[in-house]
Amino acid sequence: MHTALKEAAGMKVVVLGAGIIGVSTAWHLLERGHEVTVVDRQPEAARETSFANAAQISVSYCEPWANREAPLKALKWMFDKQAPLLFRPQLDWRQWRWGLQFLSQCNDAAFERNVQQIVALGAYSHAALKDVVRATGIEYQRLERGIAHYYTDQKSFDMAGDAALLMQKYGVSRKVVSRDELLRIEPAFKSFAHRIVGGTYTASDESGDARLFTQALAQRCAERGARFLYGYDIARLDKAGNAIESIAVRARNTRATGQNDLQNDLRLKADAVVVACGSYSAPLLRTVGVDLPIYPGKGYSATFKLKQPERAPFVSTIDDEVKCAMSRLGDHLRVAGTIELGGYDHSLDTPLARARCHMLARRIEEVLPGVCDTRTEEEGGQPHFWTGLRPATPTNIPYIGRTPLRNLWVNAGHGTLGWTHGAGSGKALAELISGVQPEMAFGFYGFERPTTGLTARTA
Repeated sequence: MHTALKEAAGMKVVVLGAGIIGVSTAWHLLERGHEVTVVDRQPEAARETSFANAAQISVSYCEPWANREAPLKALKWMFDKQAPLLFRPQLDWRQWRWGLQFLSQCNDAAFERNVQQIVALGAYSHAALKDVVRATGIEYQRLERGIAHYYTDQKSFDMAGDAALLMQKYGVSRKVVSRDELLRIEPAFKSFAHRIVGGTYTASDESGDARLFTQALAQRCAERGARFLYGYDIARLDKAGNAIESIAVRARNTRATGQNDLQNDLRLKADAVVVACGSYSAPLLRTVGVDLPIYPGKGYSATFKLKQPERAPFVSTIDDEVKCAMSRLGDHLRVAGTIELGGYDHSLDTPLARARCHMLARRIEEVLPGVCDTRTEEEGGQPHFWTGLRPATPTNIPYIGRTPLRNLWVNAGHGTLGWTHGAGSGKALAELISGVQPEMAFGFYGFERPTTGLTARTA
């Protein structure tokens, strides 16, 4: 192994994207002795999908969207503005192709197969995150209190036992708990206890602010010599034969000054190029003939100031009825949920977007009455509503590995689990680029899936 690492060290690598996935990849590449440049169109790291997510490191709550009940639910939810998963048909054949591939995964065999890989990546990633935190001392409003999941419907709670058993089969200690047990774990929900029928709980999960972590890790990467090109668009990937010859990037401020775009393109050359652009990875990769089924899922979050911190939960929690997650971040509560499959739409000012944001506010007031300042701006409140595009695959398994182009790599498609899988995805790809097979049973893109135990070996 050490020989392979020595031979692969010292490469020049360009990472496209400075979210949790891209920055984690950059960190682990630096750890292995590579020279790294990171490009992002935003003025700093973690300004898009990693900015205001649900804040959960949820190894145990990672079930794929595709299951045997999903098709009927999706059909029913198409007419509900507040539906947890809303399919908004577009004149886009790639959306329909994605939908058909999603339907092919809506069976028990595919569900369990997908769970197995997602859990393997989650466990590997959680260990990698802990290693990075120990090495760097990064603080990001971390709470190691586990994750709870409460149910308000008896049928859904009865089914939770089967899901817990499946997770336990793959090494996740998710346990079913009664309502009283749940309230002992997190007393903050006592005022809502009359609606709760039971829940599940995993003590090993945690929560924290992905944006704070990513930006702090980016700073440490810069201190170790990584070059960050913020405020640069990716103009094109220049392909020569079976490889990327160079990456043309363009400063965003050249548009405002009216300068000639081509004259101001910066050409980057690298031994390896990593595409970690979230939902925008798919259209970028298609420009060089790599077509991956990654489609944007528009997710929402609301961050509220705590009015009564003593009554707010410390345990990160999932509300099964409306499929939202809530996590405490210092003196604020982050609430996130709902997904729309309707293209590359970031808007927050449409009637649909406003309805989904206000649903989160109403639900928190219902579950934790008076705990948060859920007033609108018109009422004198200061809620922070946000939306981001989750890069979803039909299986919910991300693409991590080498594309058919010799020096082009991908790390994208993490859906709602980018924060959960970020550290491990970055470490795994850095290992692959360095010629080492990561120690987990996971189907890396462009590599033969391991069929034996979790043993490290050169690729």
